[in-house]
Amino acid sequence: MGKVVDFQEVSLRTFQNQTFKGIPLESRRYIGNKFKLSDWIFNLIQQNTQNCKSFLDIFAGTGVMSKKALPYYEKIIINDILHSNYLIYKAFFSSADWNFEKVNDLLQYYNQLNPAELPENYFSEHFGNKFFDYPNAKLIGYIREDLEARKNQLNEKEFAILLATLIYNIDKIANTVGHFDAYIKKKEIPYQKLELRLIEQCTHPNLEIYCQNANDLARSVEADIAYVDPPYNSRQYNRFYHVYENLAEWKKPPLFGIALKPKAENNSVYCTTKAKSAFEDLIKNLKVRYIAVSYNNTYSSKSSSSANKIQLNEIYEILSQKGETKVFEKPYKFFNAGKTEFENHKEFLFISRVY
Repeated sequence: MGKVVDFQEVSLRTFQNQTFKGIPLESRRYIGNKFKLSDWIFNLIQQNTQNCKSFLDIFAGTGVMSKKALPYYEKIIINDILHSNYLIYKAFFSSADWNFEKVNDLLQYYNQLNPAELPENYFSEHFGNKFFDYPNAKLIGYIREDLEARKNQLNEKEFAILLATLIYNIDKIANTVGHFDAYIKKKEIPYQKLELRLIEQCTHPNLEIYCQNANDLARSVEADIAYVDPPYNSRQYNRFYHVYENLAEWKKPPLFGIALKPKAENNSVYCTTKAKSAFEDLIKNLKVRYIAVSYNNTYSSKSSSSANKIQLNEIYEILSQKGETKVFEKPYKFFNAGKTEFENHKEFLFISRVY
């Protein structure tokens, strides 16, 4: 079966061996991805905070800000309401031991499969020739079903790595503009051979990972710094990334509509008219010394779905009640998967020193 290697050795092989380089965390297409802003955000956080040993990323999304924080804090707390993101955090960040050779051998087995020889399955039946070309949809469905059958042969870290590796690789061939609210209508989707390449490891020895409502979690954890980047418009992330949520949970729910979405579950209140009161409740209950809040000015959008549920002055007022607050801004062309245009778009960062 091969030796069990700890995360330090795997990390070394990942980053220093030129023949093997894992897919980086930040490479996934994701609305609101802060990777290109992460240096700016993190430098400001470092400049405006003191003597901090713990970092709470309470709406972690892609997890890029947690990755940025890894070398600087003794403890990292990472949370998101999406099951697929929770699984991805375990795969990339968890320091649990895992068997490199077992995982790699299984990926090579999947890479040698011929989709033409595979049976129809739940995934190909629903998503074939829509979000993915039909042969790859069969392969994706087969791999996911096989991973489920092998659960008793894999530990939690190994299972998470394999499933996250599948998600990251199919993200590159999905017939979409970057999310699953719709697929690109084509007479025929060109076939691209799916090659599963292992994800990177960016682990931390003192890490807590949650899949909770942020307002609930705020009441039960403590940290020196909280980084807060909630959704600000009506676009629910669980609907945009329902295919990955489906793969993560593998409940095979009935699907509806052109976009083949399941019945709505796990919606965020931050995408509703209750967003302001939810944000106020969150800030009130955070047990931290500093709060950093990311925000962008899409509230002036002509698209109702892109319009912000909380405005700039409301964010400032709520934070100012919690502590001394500074505001920083940066012109930024955001990731827009649709046709909505924004002029003079800016990213804002609020940093509050709690009273």
